[in-house]
Amino acid sequence: MPETLETIIAISLGIGLAAACGFRIFVPMFVISICANADWLSLSESFEWVGSPAAMIAFGVATVLEIGAYYVPWLDNLLDTIATPAAAIAGVLVTAAFVSDMHPLLAWSVSIIAGGGVAGTIKTGMAGIRIGSTTTTAGVANPVVSTFESVSALSMSLLSIIVPIAAAILALILTAVLLRFAFIIWRRFYGSQPKPITEEASR
Repeated sequence: MPETLETIIAISLGIGLAAACGFRIFVPMFVISICANADWLSLSESFEWVGSPAAMIAFGVATVLEIGAYYVPWLDNLLDTIATPAAAIAGVLVTAAFVSDMHPLLAWSVSIIAGGGVAGTIKTGMAGIRIGSTTTTAGVANPVVSTFESVSALSMSLLSIIVPIAAAILALILTAVLLRFAFIIWRRFYGSQPKPITEEASR
């Protein structure tokens, strides 16, 4: 396989998995660990520990806890405040795990800008959707949002491994859509603040 194509596939794989981190942090980590442990994926030397049996068990437990926590009323919104920066960091790490053959400066630039940016944007967008769900349905529809996130995280993880370039394209489309949606939601609920009533206007 030509080196350029290998680089494109590696970057695409990282971006696709970063998008999955935007939905659920530990689901793609668990999938990567399973695949690496079964020798279906090759990780960079500094990330080989992800494919160890101990890491696979740890990520599996973390995945179950993360998914379950998002079904607890009101805890889901609290988790979003913590998970949003964590998702961006996870996006950087999973991308870096597959682009190690590139120049370090370029590899980390791609990981931070593409991986972290995609994961953080998708997580922010989903947090905005959850805020809208909480506000309009008093949280009744939040389990539906949580289920969508978990299914999307698993689907994006598997798609990234099977068809990385298609996964990267889908990830960029989702990022653009959710970025726009997040902007609308945040502007609707936080952008319109009441103006202070001046003494002159109150007369």
